[in-house]
Amino acid sequence: MRLTANSPLEKSRHLFFRDFRRATGRLSRVQPPSPDHHAAVRARAEAGAKLVRRGIALNLVLAALKLSGGILGHTYALVADGVESLLDVLSSLLVLVGFRVAAQPPDADHPYGHGKAEPLAALTVGVFIFIAAAGIAARAVERIVTPHEIPHWWTLPLLAGIVAAKVAFSRRIGAAGVAAGSTALGIEAWHHWTDALTSAAAFVGIAVAIACHWAAADDWAALFACVVIAFNGVGIFKTALGDVMDIAAPAALEQAVRALALGVVGVRALDKCRVRKSGLSHLVDIQVRVDGALTVREGHDIAHAVKDALLASPLRVSDVSVHIEPAG
Repeated sequence: MRLTANSPLEKSRHLFFRDFRRATGRLSRVQPPSPDHHAAVRARAEAGAKLVRRGIALNLVLAALKLSGGILGHTYALVADGVESLLDVLSSLLVLVGFRVAAQPPDADHPYGHGKAEPLAALTVGVFIFIAAAGIAARAVERIVTPHEIPHWWTLPLLAGIVAAKVAFSRRIGAAGVAAGSTALGIEAWHHWTDALTSAAAFVGIAVAIACHWAAADDWAALFACVVIAFNGVGIFKTALGDVMDIAAPAALEQAVRALALGVVGVRALDKCRVRKSGLSHLVDIQVRVDGALTVREGHDIAHAVKDALLASPLRVSDVSVHIEPAG
């Protein structure tokens, strides 16, 4: 059927797009322009990197205290804890590098950005956790079968202070990881938490060794801490691997994306909606149904409105691919 300028369908379409342009025009006048989403990613990466640098400084101080206390206090659990803190420094440096790379904007070779660097760094940290657990466990078993001195009592208050510092910092960096949507920061928080667990296990082992005059209790505590570290390492490795393998975003996030897209003027319905995490942001692939009688340009305008709405949302979306389909 040929459309004329005075046909009812053409008039209806004209009125619809007049209202559509007015609505989008009002929004652009009322709302301030949204910041560049890549700049927002860089800001989140820099905030995360600042916390990681503080964690490195904390681990260096605690490693020095643990190693000196373990050597002077005759407790291998504390020495093992100090070695783990040094490995934490190395893993944190890897996370720091991952943040720096992930914050870089897209380029010709990486059109979707460099976000994968962040979970790759987290994946490497998971490998280091397994290596640390295996090394400490081997040394603990060796000391269990070898007689040695009972630890000194003053290592107990030292460990209590270390546990308190680690728990506090773990909570702080964990909250920052949730706010930034960062897998690497979440893993850093778990890393500090497992460090607190190993210190707590060392505290219990040293207390039992002193109270019962059983020197091996210290080493059994170190062995138990290794089991805890390895168990948490499995969870950390699985989370990072999921991000690398483009695991689907949580259902709640997909529903939020759908709600925003359906709120755009001209969108009749939605079909597929795929959301995946890429570093500190999300990538969206969505199919939008519109009036089948619209022109290509009019459908393109609606697709752009959907993309702009998602990029300007607080959902940390950095790129959107919108497919237009005719409504049934």
